[in-house]
Amino acid sequence: MMCAMLNASFMFSLSGLEDTMNQRLPLFFLSLLCYFVILLVNIALILTIIVDKHLHEPMYIFLCNLCINGLYGTAGFYPKFFFDLLSSTHLISYSECLVQVFVIYSYAAGDFSILALMAYDRHVAICRPLEYLSIMTKERVAFLVCMSWVVPLCLEVVVILMTLMLELCGSHIDKPYCANWSIVKLSCTSTTTNNIVGFITILFYFCHYVFIICTYVTLVKTCLRSTEGKKKLMQTCLPHLLCLQNVSIALLFDLLYTRYGTQSVPQNLRSFMAVQFLAFPPILNPLIYGLNLSKVRNRLGGFLKTK
Repeated sequence: MMCAMLNASFMFSLSGLEDTMNQRLPLFFLSLLCYFVILLVNIALILTIIVDKHLHEPMYIFLCNLCINGLYGTAGFYPKFFFDLLSSTHLISYSECLVQVFVIYSYAAGDFSILALMAYDRHVAICRPLEYLSIMTKERVAFLVCMSWVVPLCLEVVVILMTLMLELCGSHIDKPYCANWSIVKLSCTSTTTNNIVGFITILFYFCHYVFIICTYVTLVKTCLRSTEGKKKLMQTCLPHLLCLQNVSIALLFDLLYTRYGTQSVPQNLRSFMAVQFLAFPPILNPLIYGLNLSKVRNRLGGFLKTK
């Protein structure tokens, strides 16, 4: 607890924006446009699902939570990023840094949790259609949604509490936002326990990824046996797989950059690798589903025509 009190006065300096000072206004407006699109597409999909009772099905409820999670995660990054783009100094307090770590990485973990639920839902719907209603009851769906939020948040609380125990000897974070691993690297004391917990967390969500892939291998084999199955595969499973790869590749870049990035890589490329999982998945995920799920597309189109 003493370490946490000593660290409270820390001010971290963020890097990654030094080489963009000459283009700060174009980058600011481009980032603002990106955030506006994120808000627009996610809120539109959320409202469409909430308002239309025909979309109150497990798959669409999970999709709605995926969009809410996207808004939650980007809210932890963009406001501070906008401020830094217009500022000559890129500082963040210790407490604000930990809040940003908590929000951004619980968002990333939440994405995998929700995508795993969506894979399970499609497996039951396609492989056990006659039992679907008895398995995916309102109570079970509510429980699964709650767990998809509670587990990532609890895991991140543990990570933050362990970070609070570290005594820091540095204040420079080699990213345009706070990352837990970047803070841990500044520790004066042993970080073995933090590293073990970090790798266990990564392994836990890698198991989510394996579960989703194995589920869809089974679904592909099942769907290819019939014309109706192929239609379901293209309408619901393919968008889900695209979202999974979108998030996975984005997070893989960030993980590799955080743990193995070197100064030999150009700063602009390192900054891009660090922030792209906060830019592309929140935009692409609702667009992929909105364009490929005919029921969502039709309901959204009808909603817009009435305005």
